[in-house]
Amino acid sequence: MVHSMTGFAARTGSGAGFSWSWEIRTVNARGLDLRLRVPDWIPALEPKLREAISARLTRGNVSLALRVMRTDAGTRRLSPAGLEAALDALQEISTVAAERGLSLADPRAAEILQMRGVVDDSGAAEGDLDALRTALLDEVTPLLDALEEMRQIEGASLAPVLKARVTQIAALTDSARALLPERTRHMEANLRGALDRIRPGLGDVAEDRVAQELAMMSVKADVAEELDRLDAHVDAAQTLLASGAPVGRKLDFLTQEFNREANTLCSKAQFAPLTTLGLELKTVIDQLREQVQNVE
Repeated sequence: MVHSMTGFAARTGSGAGFSWSWEIRTVNARGLDLRLRVPDWIPALEPKLREAISARLTRGNVSLALRVMRTDAGTRRLSPAGLEAALDALQEISTVAAERGLSLADPRAAEILQMRGVVDDSGAAEGDLDALRTALLDEVTPLLDALEEMRQIEGASLAPVLKARVTQIAALTDSARALLPERTRHMEANLRGALDRIRPGLGDVAEDRVAQELAMMSVKADVAEELDRLDAHVDAAQTLLASGAPVGRKLDFLTQEFNREANTLCSKAQFAPLTTLGLELKTVIDQLREQVQNVE
């Protein structure tokens, strides 16, 4: 099953005297890039989260945000430094807005309390924090399950597009092979015409030497190997798309190989219909490559 690298999931929960909210989103990336914003006052939480995410995902730019608040308001403490910084930021915003002729409503106290750093929850007892960390880590599996479900849904819609592009490549390769007899006759006629034009100036050059040179030109122009390799790459791509493992990197490599063979086909074509097919092949391969960038 093809998995997309695009996904989103969110959860909320409470326990151990706290409430929390999660958000995780992923977009495409060459490797696995984790960007976590979690409370630094919960010991050993971030390493555990990185370990859990890395065990489930292989590719993608992953952004995770966790917000934790005490549910017992009596144990919450204002952070003087955090409050001062928040008020300074609000004042700066108001000043800039006024300079631009904008009038902003004053924030309510409850809104200020929600600003980062205003409330200090880091003074919780060690036992409370251990229980909190355990409760949060228990939430990771269902959070990642929801994320993967969305990535699977996205992948399910992406898979037919990828398969259609690979099928197009296979059909164009077959069409190119069908042109080879006509191309051979075309090249033979061109070579004979060229030979007739230069024969008067050949002097004493032996006919077998001329035949030898013509044979070498024919070998260099042969595209059978390129077409055979395109067939092999099509088979490999179809096998990958049918597997259940993460295949994004391998498909990305295959698109490079597809493009390499298509480039060679165009450069050796020497026959307008084959050149046209080669250019169409390159277009489809590029469309495949763009879609593969979203595959895990």
